[in-house]
Amino acid sequence: MHHSIPLLLNITAALVAAFIGGLIARHLKLPPMVGYLAAGVAIGPFTPGFVGDSETIQQLAELGVVFLMFGVGLHFSLRDLWRVRDTAIPGAIGQILMATAAGFGLTQLWGWSVSASLVLGLAISTASTVVLLRGLMDEGLLNTSHGQVAVGWLVLEDIACVVILVLLPMLFGVDGNASWATVAVGLLKAAAFVGLMLVAGARFAPWLLTRIAHARSRELFILAVVAIALGTAVGSAELFGVSLALGAFLAGVVLGESNLSHQVGADVLPFRETFAVLFFVAVGMLVNIQYLIENAGHVLALVVLIIAGKYLFTVFLGMLLPRPAHTILVVCAGLSQIGEFAFIVGQAGVKLGILTQDQYSLILAGALFSIMLNPWMFRTIPWVESRLRRIRWFWRLLDRHREKPQPPPDTLAHHVVVVGYGRVGRHVVTVLGYLGIPRLVVELDTRHIAALRKNGVPALYGDAANSEVLTHTRLEKARALVVTVAEESAAEIIVAAARQLSPELPVIVRAATHAGMERLVKLGARDVIHPELEGGVEVLRHTLVTLGYPALEAQQYADGVRRAQYHSAFSAGIGRQVCDRLMRIVPGMDVAWVTLDDACPVLGMTLADAGIREQTGASVVAVWRGQQVIANPEADTVLRAGDMLGVLGEKAHIEAACWLLAGEKALEAHPSDPPMASAPV
Repeated sequence: MHHSIPLLLNITAALVAAFIGGLIARHLKLPPMVGYLAAGVAIGPFTPGFVGDSETIQQLAELGVVFLMFGVGLHFSLRDLWRVRDTAIPGAIGQILMATAAGFGLTQLWGWSVSASLVLGLAISTASTVVLLRGLMDEGLLNTSHGQVAVGWLVLEDIACVVILVLLPMLFGVDGNASWATVAVGLLKAAAFVGLMLVAGARFAPWLLTRIAHARSRELFILAVVAIALGTAVGSAELFGVSLALGAFLAGVVLGESNLSHQVGADVLPFRETFAVLFFVAVGMLVNIQYLIENAGHVLALVVLIIAGKYLFTVFLGMLLPRPAHTILVVCAGLSQIGEFAFIVGQAGVKLGILTQDQYSLILAGALFSIMLNPWMFRTIPWVESRLRRIRWFWRLLDRHREKPQPPPDTLAHHVVVVGYGRVGRHVVTVLGYLGIPRLVVELDTRHIAALRKNGVPALYGDAANSEVLTHTRLEKARALVVTVAEESAAEIIVAAARQLSPELPVIVRAATHAGMERLVKLGARDVIHPELEGGVEVLRHTLVTLGYPALEAQQYADGVRRAQYHSAFSAGIGRQVCDRLMRIVPGMDVAWVTLDDACPVLGMTLADAGIREQTGASVVAVWRGQQVIANPEADTVLRAGDMLGVLGEKAHIEAACWLLAGEKALEAHPSDPPMASAPV
């Protein structure tokens, strides 16, 4: 009866059930993926109530795999895959062999046939692409060096899947007509497809999208992207006999070389997210709850093998592969599960008469529980790493391929330490270099490290939040620490560690939330910047100026928004930012901060009596006193020792004011608290 249910009703039922399941999972503080799987069980054929069409939803779930692999291809170039070849190739082959052998041995103990044991071993030997990528994205690891190794490893496993699916009919075909010639033809067809995509597809597809973009039709552009993704995936399966996932991945790779790749990724995102949810619902629909209860012992043993066994196999391989321990632990967490390939191999085994339906249900149960537990595997990485570090001999063996921090030159001093070389950190490093200020970069991506060192910029490899790398940055001799990492938790660890190493060091840090700003200030950060808030305030200021408001009035509105949004703990830092922006709206002028010491000749005088403007031509536009900024100070403001005066004027006027207020020392003193040197507007 359920086969007659219309397609639209099946899609609606699956998505509504997934939505409800996801909400409940989030309320229980579980990953949404668990809710999606439970939704599949609820509408599956083995539970009472509404029964969806499993075959229809599974076909829709294939679209999720296609779009997800297409998106990965957009951001994972062949150069990236080539960089991780030293780990991905031996790692994928080694894990497939070890997992297959372990699955074979376990089921032989249960009395299975040799052929059934081999099929189950092959089914659990590779991980789910969908689950791995979702885990890496949720943890912010997809575009890191660790994530690239994990994805490269899995891509090699997907390529191995092609070979396995070609070999299965030959090894277990009932007609006995398969031969090595059949295998050779299948492999040649797969190689021909890869070559065709990398040579012809890499030229034609970007050219086609560029021409469509010039037509200025958003609908045609999105349609072309979807057609290329689906057409390549389906064409690869029908014409060349390779998997849909591999075809979609290569389609993404060739479009990733186009300058339109970012727009392509944005347009594919809604398709990817929607159909990936259907994938998890489809998995849940295949689970027979009654069978799981009756065979709980076998299910538990298989789940332990998939999760713990594959984890340990990867750790063992990690001791032989040229990657740091943290990368290996990320790969361990990501690959300790099975998914869509296990379903394909299991279905092939059933069709060939090798597996019974109950044996296939056991594979589904292993996939279900390993997928449900996989998000927690990522969250255990810090805990596992901290425990392994206590076993020193083992940690040295596992982490022996980590690039050791190279201490900066002994002569490096009065420098700025920049943690993170992403979009924000890159701008900071570039401007510091332009100004001739020494800087030292701490970065986790080896590609950035190599590029920085090639350009003569001192750089240390390492995760400043999880290693001793900060101890090599000479913080005690630095002028400032700039933390640009996006993860707030990592920034908090770095700030706390830096405060212990150098209590008086000025720390400038990026925050993502209001609560994070407060925590960072309590940990000792001097300046905490909220990029989204600052960007919004600047948009407001420019908008008001464009609408004809005077520049000073527009700045006052912007500063009012800033003061209302930032916590009172940031009042001092915000006061200085307000003053800086007030000064920068005056074109053609420079700004300098001058500190008044005990020997300053104008101490005790009012601004009117000091006659700074009359004698030098420079104007005092702010007084920084303790934790308070006095913008546009009154003429009767009395100058005190320790005051910092914000002086505005042309360069010659500022130099004259510096000589008047503090003599030659003013041009050299305290360049970082705040900078003494003038800043161009």
